[in-house]
Amino acid sequence: MTRTAAIIGGGVIGGGWAARFALNGWRVQVFDPDPQAQRKIGEVMDNAARSLPGLTDVALPPRGQIVFCDTIADAVADARWIQESVPERLEIKHDTFARIQAACDSDAVIGSSTSGFKPSQLQEGAARPGQIMVAHPFNPVYLLPLVELVAVGADPALVETAKGILTSLGMYPLHLKKEIDAHVADRFLEAVWREALWLVKDGIATTEEIDNAIRYGFGIRWAQMGLFETYRVAGGEAGMKHFMAQFGPALKWPWTKLMDVPEFDDDLVDLIAGQSDAQSGAHSIRALERIRDDNLVTMMRGLKAQNWGAGALINTHEAALRAGTVHGARAADLPADRLVETAHRTVPLDWTDYNGHMTESRYLQAFADATDRFMEIIGCDAAYIATGGSYFTAETHIRHLDEVHAGAVITIRTRVILGAGKKMHLFHEMYESDRLLATGEHFLLHVSLETRKPSPPAPQIEAALERFAEGHAALPLPQGVGRAIGAPR
Repeated sequence: MTRTAAIIGGGVIGGGWAARFALNGWRVQVFDPDPQAQRKIGEVMDNAARSLPGLTDVALPPRGQIVFCDTIADAVADARWIQESVPERLEIKHDTFARIQAACDSDAVIGSSTSGFKPSQLQEGAARPGQIMVAHPFNPVYLLPLVELVAVGADPALVETAKGILTSLGMYPLHLKKEIDAHVADRFLEAVWREALWLVKDGIATTEEIDNAIRYGFGIRWAQMGLFETYRVAGGEAGMKHFMAQFGPALKWPWTKLMDVPEFDDDLVDLIAGQSDAQSGAHSIRALERIRDDNLVTMMRGLKAQNWGAGALINTHEAALRAGTVHGARAADLPADRLVETAHRTVPLDWTDYNGHMTESRYLQAFADATDRFMEIIGCDAAYIATGGSYFTAETHIRHLDEVHAGAVITIRTRVILGAGKKMHLFHEMYESDRLLATGEHFLLHVSLETRKPSPPAPQIEAALERFAEGHAALPLPQGVGRAIGAPR
């Protein structure tokens, strides 16, 4: 069943929402009177399509259609989620909500992207105030997972629906139980912004120096530990109480101008704009967005490998994508006489090299991941490995047959050449659609993790492996099996 989302207002944030929903398989209906809306959202979608699908090691569902509508009523028809991203003027938002509620289903979630207004302000005069809540995202919406969900006064059942939908999109709903102007995250940003304005105005630092102070220092720490966990570590073995005792008095020192705002006059605007142009003006906005997205994907995938912070969210989303598909199946669920699909994923941005295609080491990683998945299918999963048995790779041979680029959806199919006793001989074939890209041949031995020497697998592991070996033995042997390196003679 197709799920439908409505996007009311297709600017930077609305376009990001549209991309997030569409790339997760939703039909997206957009209303925006701007004649350039379709072009703008198309450009945002292009950036999103090259970055978001590569975050996970399993492919996202087929992309949903984006439809542009002439009226709000058309846009919200049959929508389960309606996201308002119109300008930050309360009278405009009230008028928009009135038109939305006149046409939408009463059980649809209505989220507002507002960065400043409280839900009680948005709900004033609404036909169904309990349907409206703040769902404040962060740019780029298609990559950053945080959504501040401020639902004071909203229907509790709709709040739970909203949390479930956001989680299914790979996002993190931060459910705030109390409302406050600018919510939580923007209050931090505005405090840092005020201090930065003073530093520039007083000639202490340039815009580039301030950005460098963040990106080379505390910004990296915050990305994976946040504020309080960072300071807990700073307290050393004595912990947070020691940190508070040591640095608490500094809060009374006259360092900061956080509660005072410099006069926002033309001189300050020109000073900051000039420094910003000197710092980043060599790049177009679209180029800067792609640079930003490349870096975000690389950092978030690094956190994914550590199962930490935003990376842990990606792993959770990935597990949900696998559930109910062939990629969550076990041996007994799969026919023994067919190749086993062990990967179906998008090539991420950080897997390419200076030639513009997937670099050699990533072929090995893709095939190694496929081997891990096959091990899991036959029962050699984390729980089994914890009992002291596993497979070690003894030999690998990869053939590179055709190019593959970032954004390509690749599928790996695995056959068992030999599966008996301690030995497992696998042959992986990597495809993009019906185009064979590479093969990987891997010979593994079952070992005892205690002795680090070959040992027989558990009977259920051996039985599952032999079942596939016998079934695959009837299949035609693929080209390249047992091939020595070099051209055939």
